[in-house]
Amino acid sequence: MQPSTPSNQPAPAAPTRPPRILIADDTPEAVELLEAYLAGTDYETAIATDGEETLARVGDWHPDLILLDVMMPKISGFEVCKRLRSNPATRDIAILMVTALDQTSDIERAVEAGTHEFLSKPINKTELLLTVRNLLAARQKKTELDRALDYFDRMQRDTP
Repeated sequence: MQPSTPSNQPAPAAPTRPPRILIADDTPEAVELLEAYLAGTDYETAIATDGEETLARVGDWHPDLILLDVMMPKISGFEVCKRLRSNPATRDIAILMVTALDQTSDIERAVEAGTHEFLSKPINKTELLLTVRNLLAARQKKTELDRALDYFDRMQRDTP
């Protein structure tokens, strides 16, 4: 029998795994390029080719970051982003919109939908990798902060 962790101790850290990136784009050439740019990194990748598949993959694969095209079949990237932000289980996933759209109104619409960043095609490899790294680091820090806050909340509840 394993000893139980006292309630005033932090929960053990979750097993580490490489960050997961979901590439959501309906254009095979764009997917191939993004996969090539991410090759050689320690990220796990998966692909979705339309908005519905993106939402399904998020539910079963739990990515840390989504590279989300705006113009996709079935459900647009804007709508996918809004749905993810409205769900407590998915609202903290980092989203980087990667799209051929580059008008100020498109960027504003992406921000209103809840994206963290926006890159216009053609994608620069260095810019993509830097943005991915920064978004994943910010997500990791938020996860650590949330765990620390949960720990302090438990401590306060357990203190007479």
